[in-house]
Amino acid sequence: MKAAYTRPFIIAALVIIADQIIKVWVHSHMTMGQEIHFLGSKGMLRYTENNGMAFGMEFGGDWGKLFLTLFRIGAVIAIAWGLVHLIKHKYHRGLIINVALIFAGALGNIIDSTFYGIIYHYAPLFHGRVVDMFYFPLFSGNFPHWFPFWGGEDFEFFRPIFNLADASISVGVIMILIKQKHYFKHQTAEATTPNSEVVEE
Repeated sequence: MKAAYTRPFIIAALVIIADQIIKVWVHSHMTMGQEIHFLGSKGMLRYTENNGMAFGMEFGGDWGKLFLTLFRIGAVIAIAWGLVHLIKHKYHRGLIINVALIFAGALGNIIDSTFYGIIYHYAPLFHGRVVDMFYFPLFSGNFPHWFPFWGGEDFEFFRPIFNLADASISVGVIMILIKQKHYFKHQTAEATTPNSEVVEE
């Protein structure tokens, strides 16, 4: 198989493996809510699990959980198809790598929500909880009273607890948004050669 195909999927596989190693280690060596500080009070592992979407968001009950997991599976199949399409049509290498990161993150969390309930004996298939652990409360304070909607309330940045899969998705999406004009600029068609891979600078 050409390197144009293998490299994005190798990157995705490495992210998925690293994500699962971290999650299994946290599940095996930490108790729920336990913290391991590596940047003092500004960066730590805090073991949590969530039933919903990325960064701990929830999506309504057992049926909502089942729907969300099945939706994720459909989405990751669509992303994989899109990734192959981008490679076949020789899109920019950066775009392909970022889509591969999104694919890896989506699949990493699907593994949790599909199989962890069975593996760890607490829920049926498709009802597992996603393991989260990275927590960076860099600063906190209060919104001024004149601030719309949240005036006088406490705030903390960065509040969500996330995992490597969430980070992979976020990096991929953010980079595509930042560099979309570069990735999708008009390209002059090039003659295909045996060594041609994808569009790059």
